[in-house]
Amino acid sequence: MITAYDYTSARLCDAAGFDILLVGDSLGMVQLGYTSTEKVTMNDMLHHCKAVSRTSSNAFLVGDMPFGSYLNVNDAVINACTLIKTGGMDAVKMEGGRRVASHIAASVDAGIPVMGHIGLTPQTATQLGGYKVQGRTAEAALALYEDAKILEEAGCFSVVLECVPEKVACVITENLRIPTIGIGAGRYTSGQVQVFHDVIGLYDRLQPKFSKRYANTAQTIRDALALHREDIEGRVFPDSSHCFKIKQFEFDSFCNMVSQPSIESQHQCYEELEVDKAKMDMDMKAVGLY
Repeated sequence: MITAYDYTSARLCDAAGFDILLVGDSLGMVQLGYTSTEKVTMNDMLHHCKAVSRTSSNAFLVGDMPFGSYLNVNDAVINACTLIKTGGMDAVKMEGGRRVASHIAASVDAGIPVMGHIGLTPQTATQLGGYKVQGRTAEAALALYEDAKILEEAGCFSVVLECVPEKVACVITENLRIPTIGIGAGRYTSGQVQVFHDVIGLYDRLQPKFSKRYANTAQTIRDALALHREDIEGRVFPDSSHCFKIKQFEFDSFCNMVSQPSIESQHQCYEELEVDKAKMDMDMKAVGLY
């Protein structure tokens, strides 16, 4: 599984063969510039989910339920249904263990597939003491284990384990009938998920320990943009191959209509007089052709 937030990223990820595309509320950070995910709204999620759903992809599409969209059972079912019907998702994801079990069960009962998410839950990271590994004591690990079992019983088809010690994630995975998907949970989960921007090196504020950068796309894009700017400044772009044509008699007719000598005639005059390009540019601007 990998995150995707728009048509382009979804097409690339689907073409790369990923089984699941997650429209994560991490879009708040990597797309909208927030420092956390809490400010992401249902409208934000719907906007991005609909874009991803237009890929006509082979991947299974999961949409994150944003913070505040499932505070009670009724809101959970209504908003989950909206992500499916309007957002074009195949399933939704909710963060939390036993505290959201009833919300998940009601959504599943309404026919909505739900993916669980325990361990570090970014929407409530402040309550957890920040972005820290969860389950490092025996008691905390047991709580995670029990939450995973509760989510399974509530009807989740899979559970994301985020920032959990590898051994704990392994035990949880071995004791569930449903698959686990790890992010910072080690090698023994059923699958893995990463943020698209982390994998391709497109996000500059944070590089988590659990992520692996496979390309420095940000530098590639910066280089390409700088070259494009230089081409514009040096009048290398556009060249004739980027220009559209008009039949000469139509252009001459147009020039007569506006009492303007044709641009070809002016170019010829400048060539005959061997006027340098800077002077030509200055004069062309003066007559309004640039």
